[in-house]
Amino acid sequence: MAIAVVLVVLALGSVLFHFLSPWYFTPIASNWHAIDQTISITFWVTGFVFVAVGLFMAWCVVRYRHNEGSRASYEPESKKLEWWLLVLTAGGVAAMLAPGLLVWAKVINVPEDAQVVEAVAQQWHWSYRLPGKDGRLGTVHPRFVTDANPFGLNAADPNGRDDVLVASPELHLPLGKPVKLLLRSKDVLHDFTVAQLRVKMDLVPGLVTYTWFTPIRTGSFDVLCEELCGVGHFAMRGRLVVEEPAVYQAWLDRQTTVAQAGARVPGNAVAGKVAYAVCAACHGANGEGNVAMNAPKLSGQGGWYLDRQLHLFKQGARGTQDKDVYGKTMAPMAATLADDAAVANVVAYIASLPDAPAATTIKGNLDTGRRHFATCAACHGADGGGIAATNAPRLKGMSDWYMARQLKNFREGVRGHHAQDIYGGQMALIAGMLHDDAAVGDVLAHINTLAAGKGEPR
Repeated sequence: MAIAVVLVVLALGSVLFHFLSPWYFTPIASNWHAIDQTISITFWVTGFVFVAVGLFMAWCVVRYRHNEGSRASYEPESKKLEWWLLVLTAGGVAAMLAPGLLVWAKVINVPEDAQVVEAVAQQWHWSYRLPGKDGRLGTVHPRFVTDANPFGLNAADPNGRDDVLVASPELHLPLGKPVKLLLRSKDVLHDFTVAQLRVKMDLVPGLVTYTWFTPIRTGSFDVLCEELCGVGHFAMRGRLVVEEPAVYQAWLDRQTTVAQAGARVPGNAVAGKVAYAVCAACHGANGEGNVAMNAPKLSGQGGWYLDRQLHLFKQGARGTQDKDVYGKTMAPMAATLADDAAVANVVAYIASLPDAPAATTIKGNLDTGRRHFATCAACHGADGGGIAATNAPRLKGMSDWYMARQLKNFREGVRGHHAQDIYGGQMALIAGMLHDDAAVGDVLAHINTLAAGKGEPR
């Protein structure tokens, strides 16, 4: 009898949990109400079967419980029962599949007036491309992909000259307009998912898949990769911002087109030398860094990374957190660079400085550090030299005391939690694997061996 009671409670408790649970669908933000309806039908069908089977089992336990002197009868088959089971099973399966097929028919038929947006995935980053005023995207090909051309744009295609390039994993879209997403992967399987918009589609290397939706509510929504794509899979996050059309257009006008990117004048190292005089007071005349001034080594670091960090300081995405004492010191220094050209000039001058490895100040367990670094290497490279394509700066030969401080800042939420610091947010997630200062010391000790040419992975 106790088993029968447990079965009844389990069946009825599951139903009550389903209806009373606060954990249900997130508020929908697109036109795909039919997806929720399809899932609800599946819940009803499977829920009915679960409850029916549970109650039937409970009835069997009571009805056919052991009695002295009773004897079970053997009935090898029952055509009547089999027909009932066949009809009911077919009806249940049809009830679950038919709505899904109807919804899928809508998914693959994109409205003619849909705005086209390309989403490009790579380990572990999202980027986007939108058509310019001509309304047409230029052609691309994997053989054109380089650090300078991460989208693989075909320079011979005039339709691509006004394409809008969004290197950030944050995409803005206008409210109420259908959007067709062209999905492309540069390396492995990924999956573009926005739960609130009921968007989920795989990105397959060598193919261009697609999906579409219509945003019906403004807001900011997480973009996730829901296909296991490597050790940094959990940190492959982006953001989709739905705005009023006028606000969206203002954002779009601020983005860089292919033509504008190509016309950008390289930094002038001679002009940058003058502006660098302010930096040299802390970072050293040769960008060698100064631990006494809490200023890290700059020489040898990727120019693209220095450019990004200077802009983050200027925009307030770094150096404004109360606990970031040294970041607050850097923020007004970055403000002395009046515009993008001034930033580019300083970065160009730093690139001309001699690159000597920074003095090491941290020791640790090299074997433990090497194992921890296996995760870091996926982005920063096996030699710690940094990889622009994964937005990961150089580590080897840089100031280890500074990296230790930044890892602690990432772990403690001092850095990487500003909405504009997308890549810092990814690093904050990764830094969590180094659970204490000893683990940080171990991995930095291993990085120091890379600068000396002694720590190549075995």
